[in-house]
Amino acid sequence: MTSLQFRILHREFLFRIVDREVLAAHAQGDATKLLGRLASVLVIISIPFAGMALTLGDVHMDHAEIVMAAWSAEHALIATTMLVVGLFAVLSWDSIFSDRRDVLVLAPLPVRVSTIFLAKAASLAVALGAAVLTFNALPGLALPLVLAPPSSSPFSMLFSLGIYRALISYWITMAACGGFVFCCALIVQGVSAQLPRRIFLRFSAFLQMATFCLFLGVYFLQPSLASLKLLTAAQNQQLLRWLPTYWFVGLLQQLNGSLDGPAHSTLQMLANRAWIGLAVAVLGAGVTFLLAYLRIIRKIVEEPDLIPASGHLAWLPGFGTLLNTAVVQFSIRSLLRSRPHRVIFSFYAGIGFAILILFLKTPAAQTLSASWTGDLAASFLLLAMWILGIRVVFAMPLELKANWVFRITELRDAATYLRASRRALLTLSVLPVWAASASVFSWLWPWRQAAEHLIVLALAGIAMAELCLYDFHKIPFTCSYLPGKSNLHITFVLCLMGGLNATYWCSELERRALSDPAQYAWIVVTLVAIAMAAWWRTKAAGTESGMIRFEEELSPVISGLGLHRDGILTVQSSTRPAPRS
Repeated sequence: MTSLQFRILHREFLFRIVDREVLAAHAQGDATKLLGRLASVLVIISIPFAGMALTLGDVHMDHAEIVMAAWSAEHALIATTMLVVGLFAVLSWDSIFSDRRDVLVLAPLPVRVSTIFLAKAASLAVALGAAVLTFNALPGLALPLVLAPPSSSPFSMLFSLGIYRALISYWITMAACGGFVFCCALIVQGVSAQLPRRIFLRFSAFLQMATFCLFLGVYFLQPSLASLKLLTAAQNQQLLRWLPTYWFVGLLQQLNGSLDGPAHSTLQMLANRAWIGLAVAVLGAGVTFLLAYLRIIRKIVEEPDLIPASGHLAWLPGFGTLLNTAVVQFSIRSLLRSRPHRVIFSFYAGIGFAILILFLKTPAAQTLSASWTGDLAASFLLLAMWILGIRVVFAMPLELKANWVFRITELRDAATYLRASRRALLTLSVLPVWAASASVFSWLWPWRQAAEHLIVLALAGIAMAELCLYDFHKIPFTCSYLPGKSNLHITFVLCLMGGLNATYWCSELERRALSDPAQYAWIVVTLVAIAMAAWWRTKAAGTESGMIRFEEELSPVISGLGLHRDGILTVQSSTRPAPRS
C-alpha cells in the first residue's frame, strides 16, 4: 500500500509542477503538451551548442590542443545548464512544498508524512533530471566525440574506452552542476521556511524574484576566463574561486583525465572546490528541506495563507470610465499580488534585460552604442519583451473558479471590454518602459533627439500592443489557459532568427532619421499607419466575436466557409466531436 501511495503521489506532484488550475476545464490532462513545448524550446536552444562542439576539432591540432580549445564550449554548456536548472527551480518555487490543499486532502487519509516527503523529493528529482537531459541531449553526444582520444577509424573509436569515459564524465558533470544549483535554491527556500509562516509568505515572493535576478545576472555578467592564459593568470585566481561555473569545468577535466598541462594546479583547485561545494549543497539541502517540510505542514494547518497587508496602495487613479478604471485597477492589483504571475512576467522582463546586457557587453554593440544605434535597439527590445510578458500573464487566470463574478456582471458589449483591456495593457507595459526611457534618454541625449526617439518609441509600443491584443476577447486574469495554441517553440525560433537583426536595422534607420527631418517624418507617418491598421484589425476581430470568452476553447476541426443562401447560413462550423464510449 505504501508503494502504491508513493507512485500515485509521485505522479501527481510531478505534473503539478505546471499549475493545472490555470488550464481550461477540458485541457486539465494536457499539461504534458505544455511540458512538451517547453522541452522543445530547450532542444532548440541546445542546437547551437552542439554545433559549436562539433566545430572544435581540427586536423592540424593534437588532442591536448583540442581539449584546451574545448574549455570555452564546456564552460558555456555548464553555465547554461546551471541557468536552465536555476530557472526551473524558480518557476517551481511554489511546488517544492505541499500547499494547503495537499495537507487538507492527505491529512485525513492513512498516508505517512515520510511517503509525502519522498514522493515530493522524487518528483523534483525526476523533473530536474528531465530538464538537464533535454538540454544536453545533443551536446552530450557531440562534445564527448570531440574530447575522446583520436582513433584510426570510427569502428575502433566505438570500442575505445576513451569515448565512453568522455561521455560518462560529461553527464556526471552536468548532473553535478545542475544538482548544485537546485540544492542551493532548496537551501535558500528551506532556511526561509523556518520563519513564521506570515513572514515566510511575505518574504518568499521577494526571495524568489531575487534568486531569479541572481541567476540571470551571474550568467550574463560573469567574465569569460575559459582560456589557458586567463585561467593561469594570478589576478584571476581569487575570482575563479567564487564562480561555480568554472568549478565544474575543472571537475570535467578531472573526470576525463585532462588535468595534465600548464593549467594543472588551477584545474585541480577548481575540481576540489566543485566536490566540496556539491557535498555542502546536497547535505545542506537535505537537512533544511527535511526540517522545513516537517515544520511547514504543521504551519499550514495552524496558520492561514491569506494574511492582511501591513501597508498597501489604497488609492489608484482613474482610467476613464468606470469599467476602464475597474479593469485597469484589477489588472494592476492582480499582477502585484500574484506570485506566479509576477514570476512569469519577470521571466520575460529578465530575458529583455539579459539580451540588453549581452549585446551591450559585446564590442560590436559598444560600437553601435557610441553611435546611438545600440541604445535605440536596447529600448525597443526591452519594450517588446515587456509587452509580450504582460500579454502572456493576461491570458492566465488569477483564480479560475472566481470568474463567475465577471460572468454575471457582463452587461456591456465585447468592444467595451476590449477598450478596457487595451488600456490595461498600455498602462502596465508601454507606460513604465516609456517613462523609464524618457528619464534615461533625457539625461544622456540632447533634448530634441530624446523627444523624437520617445515619440517613435511610443508609437512602436502602441502598435505592438495592438498586435498583441488581436483575438484577445477576454478580461485580463479571468480566462482559462489552453496549452499548445501559442506554438512557443516556433515563435522563439522566429524571434531569435529575425527579431534581433530587424531591431538593429530599424534602430540604424531611426538613427539616420534623427538628423534628417524628412526621413523622420516618414518614419512617424509609417508608424502611425501601422498602429491605426493594427487598431482597426483588433477592433474588427472584437466586433466580429461579439462576446467575451471566459473559457478557452479548442479550435474547430471543420471550419465553415460562411456561405449564405437567401440569408440563411448553409454550412456551419463544427467543433471536435465527443469520443464514443
